[in-house]
Amino acid sequence: MRRLIFVLAGLATVGPASAHDFWLQPRDFRVSLGASVSATLQVGHGSFRQRSPIPAGRITSLRSIGPKGVVDQRSGLHVGGPEEDAELQFSEGGTHVVVLETDDTTISLPATRFNDYLKAEGLTPAIRRREQTDTADKPGRELYSRRAKSIVQVGPLDSGSRTQVTEPVGLTLEIVTERNPYLLKPAESLPVRVFYDGQPLPGALLKLTDLDADDRPLESQVTDSAGRAEFTFPHRGSWLLNVVWTKPIFASRTADYITTFSSLSFGYPSQAQ
Repeated sequence: MRRLIFVLAGLATVGPASAHDFWLQPRDFRVSLGASVSATLQVGHGSFRQRSPIPAGRITSLRSIGPKGVVDQRSGLHVGGPEEDAELQFSEGGTHVVVLETDDTTISLPATRFNDYLKAEGLTPAIRRREQTDTADKPGRELYSRRAKSIVQVGPLDSGSRTQVTEPVGLTLEIVTERNPYLLKPAESLPVRVFYDGQPLPGALLKLTDLDADDRPLESQVTDSAGRAEFTFPHRGSWLLNVVWTKPIFASRTADYITTFSSLSFGYPSQAQ
């Protein structure tokens, strides 16, 4: 009970800006051809990192996109299992993008916490709207959902199609690497773009976190006018990119903003590439 109280108090302190970062964490990002891999749904960072308590009913889609197309992975979901939340199956080699989507749910935060969260995540549409409408002292009401992608390499790297890695797959808010991170040479940087409703998103705060040392992001960048940012990092261990974006909504009695949390995870073998 004391541990639970400590965790809840910590989540209340750090707020949505860090406690609600959500991603798909495969046990391994490199698997053999024909093998399966277990995965968990993770939330939070540092000492507050934990398995996500999200109910299975909120997950609307779990699929993988490989060189030959889309595979529905929802049958492998068993959210809240003893050690894993999903078992992912891959029947073909190549680079696969696993995609998870959730439905919308509502949350309301006191004014100070909501304002701090908006600033921490760079959510300028909501900041400006609250200033323009003189509502910065009002509670913040959001309708929010999550999108998570993870890049898994099945079998050896080859010259097969990788458009599933370097092009959008149609998410509301999406992080897209312009190169396959597993093909980077030592010291090469990774260019990425953020898309919102199918269009490049400028002005979004994009964070890169080393999941082996995840108390705080390794680096944060604001996307340029083309929705682009570029990160340099060691090509070892497990990594997370995440971004949040919001827009005002006007026809809802329960929320003032609709917000999407999006993440992309990938990882390297223990030996640097």
